[in-house]
Amino acid sequence: MSFLFGRTRARTALDLPKQAREHVNRLSMDWAQGAPVKTEELAKVLGQMKLVLQDDGDTSSDQIYQLVTGIIEEDLLYLLAVNLHKIPFESRKDTQVIFSYVFRFRPTGSSPKSDPVALSYVINQRPQVLLELCRGYDHKESATPAGSVLREVLKSESAAAIIMYDDADDKGSSFYGVSNIDRDKPQSGRGVFWRFFDWVDKSSFEVAADAFTTFRELLTKHKDLAPRFLSVNFDLFFGQYNSILVQSNSYVTKRQSIKLLGEILLDRSNYSVMTAYVDSGEHLKICMNLLRDDRKMVQYEGFHVFKVFVANPHKSVAVQKILIMNRDKLLSFLSHFLEDRTDDEQFIDEREFLIKQIKNLPPSPIPPQR
Repeated sequence: MSFLFGRTRARTALDLPKQAREHVNRLSMDWAQGAPVKTEELAKVLGQMKLVLQDDGDTSSDQIYQLVTGIIEEDLLYLLAVNLHKIPFESRKDTQVIFSYVFRFRPTGSSPKSDPVALSYVINQRPQVLLELCRGYDHKESATPAGSVLREVLKSESAAAIIMYDDADDKGSSFYGVSNIDRDKPQSGRGVFWRFFDWVDKSSFEVAADAFTTFRELLTKHKDLAPRFLSVNFDLFFGQYNSILVQSNSYVTKRQSIKLLGEILLDRSNYSVMTAYVDSGEHLKICMNLLRDDRKMVQYEGFHVFKVFVANPHKSVAVQKILIMNRDKLLSFLSHFLEDRTDDEQFIDEREFLIKQIKNLPPSPIPPQR
């Protein structure tokens, strides 16, 4: 009887993607029309697909390959990403598992260094799948499963580039696939990456926390991609970062955004970004206001950004003017700053170093020698 079961499995692997597409399209249509949504059949199909991909020992590699290629051919990844928030809770969990397995699948004999089949297809021909997964943050129902899939996919620099360089259908946008990206073209701010600022700042706590985790991955994981992106889009990025995140009304958003800013500036791969940031007198003013915040952890995270300005041996004239003009106030303020951190030796040493640097500033600004 096992040979009959095997034939059923093989046939099922071929049929499942088409069945799933039909059920998802019906779900989407009923949802749009306000009609009662029936999800039982979709749940069964998604559950079967998950079982095939998880391979309990009765599934051949050929059957898994057939299922993955069928999912690609039916454009099912895109349909699932678009409709993720409409799918019931248990089926959303199955969908997350399906995405994860499909994006990791490599046919037998493939090089472990090559991109998985589905991921390669999405990166080169159907980048909208990744963009729609990002838009999962528009809905609390889809935020967590979409975010989990995204962070797994973001191990690929090309996948991260698809998200960061989305600029609608403009020339040079990732809309046309990773090979068509123009990394030297400044962004318009209309792409999906720029929506992370509002997802982090204006969403519910759970959605905002997940969105921030993904946002941080985009900005820190790939040491060639992010610095170049930040350099080309410096004014647009930091304009939004400072106004929306660093000055957020949300304590959690404000604190974690200041901390991430410090990490970005102190990362060696971002040296040119750091020097441009600390040249700005306006950025210094924002940072000095953080030192006066009512909340000590905001003050503490702000201190780690402030020290980058003061420790810079090539301070701009604008930065020197502000520090010299406020020298006496700063020295008095810093001498009592976060006095209760008596066990934090590194902080105490850094605070004393900054006090010394400010004391030794010249009477008037001197153009930096670089």
